[in-house]
Amino acid sequence: MNSVRNKAVLAATGIAALATVAACGLGASVEEKSNGHVKAVSYDNGKQGKANSDARLPSWVPDDAKSVTELIRTTGSERILRYQPGPSGLPALCQPGKAEAKAPTLTADWWPAGEHKRMDKDCGGWHVAVETDGVFAYQAETVANADK
Repeated sequence: MNSVRNKAVLAATGIAALATVAACGLGASVEEKSNGHVKAVSYDNGKQGKANSDARLPSWVPDDAKSVTELIRTTGSERILRYQPGPSGLPALCQPGKAEAKAPTLTADWWPAGEHKRMDKDCGGWHVAVETDGVFAYQAETVANADK
């Protein structure tokens, strides 16, 4: 009888531990990919994302941006970002710019193939495109971007 009870206690403890670990990862996760460490974050709005210092959401993202999703290379500076625009639009910091020739190595189901070629704005070193289905941004991997 004790063996059955011990197994039940162990199973309950394991489930509770798994639930605790899973709850800690809400909104952010770290996963190993073949191209390096990647942290995926998502927020309801830009203001919430900028409050998380670990995610380093760029300051140019408007506070009223909605459904913010970003992939961050934790072993470098490359990032891809998508959000739904709010009423404020892009800040004045964002100026016309050239598309990034180098495609991102980061991939996500929400990132359209060839999106980097359509980016016609520069927002503080980020290549940005405003599309009908959202705002897409890409920061290429460079030594100069390591602290941004």
